[in-house]
Amino acid sequence: ISWPFAHKEAVWTEIVREKIRNQRDVLLHWARPQAELLTQFLSQLQPGDASNREGHAAKVYFNALFGMEFARALSMPENAALNYGYGLILSAINREISAAGYLTQIGIFHDNVFNAYNLGCDLMEPLRPMIDNVVVKMQPKEFEKEEKHALVRLLQTEVSFDGKRHVLLYALRLYCAAVFRTLLSGELEELRMIEYEL
Repeated sequence: ISWPFAHKEAVWTEIVREKIRNQRDVLLHWARPQAELLTQFLSQLQPGDASNREGHAAKVYFNALFGMEFARALSMPENAALNYGYGLILSAINREISAAGYLTQIGIFHDNVFNAYNLGCDLMEPLRPMIDNVVVKMQPKEFEKEEKHALVRLLQTEVSFDGKRHVLLYALRLYCAAVFRTLLSGELEELRMIEYEL
């Protein structure tokens, strides 16, 4: 509650920047030409994402990855896999938020009164493209036990954080702690992001 608006705005801007950068990298990995447009969005990012580059990037990104007919609201195996993967990351982040003594309900950007996990939804944004990439590789024709296991295994994937290798679950703890330190101090140089290979 006491985090200053300026600190929240600065952290949210960096979270959006990292999310769009990671989306761009996924598109580059799959040789999608729309990656160039996401690079442009990065250069247009304003404090607090006032011009909603995140929303514009998401539309371009999902259509480039899954086709022009794709919509997140559709009932299809790809969306089931995305939702499951996002849920795994969100759950792990919510555990770290609670363990650090913070409330999951009070976000830095998300503020839906019906969402008990606004802060978790904020912090997980840069990791969504990691899930997206796995689902594209998976090309699920159905979403069953095998597909779920593939996504659960992602939590034990090695990633980089602050120049060191960690499994994703532990890196999430370090990432959340870095975000909290930055929100308290306002010093953006304390903020670190999880880096992962596609």
